[in-house]
Amino acid sequence: MNLFQRFKYTIEADLHHAFDKKEQKNPIAMLNQYIREAEKQTEQTGTLLERQGQLKEKLEQEYKQNAELLAKREAQLKLATTSGEQDLIDFATDEVAAYTARNNTLQTSIEASTREYFELERKFETMKHKIKDMKVRQLQLMGKENVTRAHHQMDGMLAKNNKTNFEDLEAYIDKLAYQIDKGHEVTTFEARLAHLEKNAVDENAPLLIENK
Repeated sequence: MNLFQRFKYTIEADLHHAFDKKEQKNPIAMLNQYIREAEKQTEQTGTLLERQGQLKEKLEQEYKQNAELLAKREAQLKLATTSGEQDLIDFATDEVAAYTARNNTLQTSIEASTREYFELERKFETMKHKIKDMKVRQLQLMGKENVTRAHHQMDGMLAKNNKTNFEDLEAYIDKLAYQIDKGHEVTTFEARLAHLEKNAVDENAPLLIENK
């Protein structure tokens, strides 16, 4: 192993080690990254599948055109044979042989292309199902992570050493309630006093008029 290869393997080992540490630290984030990469690869595979279908269609078009030209040359060969003109017979014979050979080649290519297309299509569908399964797994893990965090927070709040938290909260609520009630009492007293003052003014009003 030369120096460059050892350097390359060392870098790859370091990257894998860092990747594993990151995965242990935040598995959900790494799973999200896995899914994004899988979706990207699936999209690329879909593009290749589409291109393979287009190539298959072009082969079929070439086969159709070649078959039409072959039929035309075969008819011309018959006419040339009937006419007895040897140079035309030789030309038509060569043409028929060339189109026949191309026809066989195209037919073989189409059959192979069809098999490859269906194989790619099957794998493409499998990849899409795998991504769906990964997303379901992602939701399951996110649910478990959420439940774990919720339990952790609840257990912390309900722990004995946090009992004072609830006691302080209850005391604060009682204090607010007392202040509200006290404010209500002051407001009620002031309203009653104001009402007495108003009644006193109303009662003294006729006396003032008489004295005038």
